[in-house]
Amino acid sequence: METIIVVIMSLFLGFITLVVLFNFFAAPVIKNTDYRLRRRPLVSILIPARNEEANIGGCLSHVLNQSYSNFEVIVLDDQSEDDSYKIVAEMKKGHANLTLVRGKDLPKGWNGKNWACHQLSQKARGEIIIFVDADCTLAPWTIETALAMMERYGLDLLSSFPTQKLKGIAGYLLVPVMDWLLLSFLPLRMVYLSPHKSFVAANGQFMAFVRKRYDAIGGHKGVADQVVEDMELARAIKIRGFRMMTALGGPSISCSMYTSFGDAVRGFSKNFYPGFNTTPSRFSCMIAMFAFFYLLPFFLVFFYSGVLVPLGLICLQRLLLALTDRQNPITNCLLHPIQMVFMVVVGVNSMRVAEGKKIVWKGRRV
Repeated sequence: METIIVVIMSLFLGFITLVVLFNFFAAPVIKNTDYRLRRRPLVSILIPARNEEANIGGCLSHVLNQSYSNFEVIVLDDQSEDDSYKIVAEMKKGHANLTLVRGKDLPKGWNGKNWACHQLSQKARGEIIIFVDADCTLAPWTIETALAMMERYGLDLLSSFPTQKLKGIAGYLLVPVMDWLLLSFLPLRMVYLSPHKSFVAANGQFMAFVRKRYDAIGGHKGVADQVVEDMELARAIKIRGFRMMTALGGPSISCSMYTSFGDAVRGFSKNFYPGFNTTPSRFSCMIAMFAFFYLLPFFLVFFYSGVLVPLGLICLQRLLLALTDRQNPITNCLLHPIQMVFMVVVGVNSMRVAEGKKIVWKGRRV
């Protein structure tokens, strides 16, 4: 029986290792390039901010320091209860291309971030609109490189998973799980190469649209009540036959997602289950599968040495994933079992709060 279990684990993990290897060599990355733009359209960089006093100043200082010159920046203060508005208002004094807008009251049927992004899109004048979260940091070449990728590949949407700056308990135990899920089970370049809607991934932290395509799919108004709006926007792009690519942030886009363990649990609980767009039974089976293949071997190793093969494949995957996404391979290998435990717990909690309509984020029920 033990041999059969190990063979099943090894075959499955061997296949996933091939996906990880594919991403290691072929995943798109936003990085500085010598590509020369044929056109230099007006770009609108749109930043929704709700209670972002810890992040918004640093984000803007990098956004305003771009090598690309033809851009405007619009920040919408989404009824913050901290000093976010004051910080942006002070920075606005020295930057004519920075606009600060006060967000209107949240209408019925809208998710908070979607409403903020919709308002921003109504103010934007750019041919290209780029939504950037307030906790992101952009390298000076980021906008120019993103435009170069869109022009070179004929993209209507370019999204990115930023390089995560890990700090604190949340940084090391929960944040790497997001990259593990993405790069283990989705050949990322297939988002660009395949027109099939099953190959879709996007991240609302950085989404660059050709404006006319954004309008054609209905923009954020078309996903007004969606919790995982980035994935729904990406699916709409695919369904309409438009071209998209999802890339890693590499050296160009980084992010510090959560300041506390509680925020991390709430954040992942908000997105984990809804992001898979599936039924509770299928999601439960998926979580059980993750636990079987990625957690059980660490218990079986005390009883059966044959499980060293699956363990070796898991460690190889984590090594390659860490190198792909600029994380510490030793830390991720050592913490892997604990990360998987938290993944299971947060997955169950995500399903519970989503099905019970109990998701709360930044003081609002989602």
